[in-house]
Amino acid sequence: MPSMRAARFDRASGNLAVKDVPVPEPAPGEVLVRVKACGICLSDVHLIDGSLPAPLPEVTLGHEAAGVIEAVGRGVPGWQPGQRVVMAGGRACWRCRNCIRGRPNECLQPEIMGSFYDGAWAEYVVVPYSALTAIPDQLPFEQAAILADAVATPYAGLIDRAALRPGEAVGLWGIGGLGVHAVQIARMVGATPIIAVDPKASARARALTVGADHALDPDAGDVREEVLRQTDGQGLDLAVDLVGANAVLAEAGSCLGRYGRLLMVGLSQDPIQLGPSLLFGLASQSLLGHLGYAKRHLDQLVELVAHGRLDVTRSISGTMPLEDVARGVRQLATKEGNPIRLVVTP
Repeated sequence: MPSMRAARFDRASGNLAVKDVPVPEPAPGEVLVRVKACGICLSDVHLIDGSLPAPLPEVTLGHEAAGVIEAVGRGVPGWQPGQRVVMAGGRACWRCRNCIRGRPNECLQPEIMGSFYDGAWAEYVVVPYSALTAIPDQLPFEQAAILADAVATPYAGLIDRAALRPGEAVGLWGIGGLGVHAVQIARMVGATPIIAVDPKASARARALTVGADHALDPDAGDVREEVLRQTDGQGLDLAVDLVGANAVLAEAGSCLGRYGRLLMVGLSQDPIQLGPSLLFGLASQSLLGHLGYAKRHLDQLVELVAHGRLDVTRSISGTMPLEDVARGVRQLATKEGNPIRLVVTP
């Protein structure tokens, strides 16, 4: 049986190591993809440090992947070996009520690649053919890979979950891998003003470079006061926590105007505390949780990038071979070098 290299995470020991494992074989309805690039996401870091639960005792991590189809399983329509693809980082469970009723696109318990099943920090990965989106020759694999979370998650959150509209005021807390793309998406939609909030000077500079109108340091003054000043006293229509900390969520919520929406994109196990519920209720504000994206969002993003509507050419802060993935995880965890998205190239 042929073997491949894969970065395996052991839940019991917390160890991440590159090992030789068998190359997986595609079952009916699945494809085998030779991985060309896979992003390192903060959720990978949280799986390794234990702040997010790891469902499997051992798993290959990585859910932002692009590559070339190597082989197709029985019953796969349309797809052929040699095609360039980006892969959605999840699949339907096929066990919940909606899946049983033939609505897998509304799955109640979706499974995340690199968590519930083996991911793409490897030379090969097996995915359902429904996860595939073709990518044009001019789109580099590294850029295509990060569409499958770093771009798709804030895109789905802003466009669909929070229904951001042209002319609305938006505040974005945390300008890292998700936040830098949230700024660009808000700009593309026509939001105004776009206010970025981050304690790091480099992150604030990055936000202004990609389209924010204002960049605030939360350690330098009253963020709410400045937001009100920049919005003519009205507050934000949409405030987005891309960090995943209750202190950030509460500050973002305090900047909302009447009918404002508060969107949680960053995740943590912090209890949610937003201040007096009376104020939240009187202003008819909304709190929205958000995770991931639908396959249609990935399809849309490939088209937007391919036609120049969205620029991700500056989104890759570095690439590294698979053997160095542990170093990349540490770099992301410590924010060394202000990484936007590090990418592994097997």
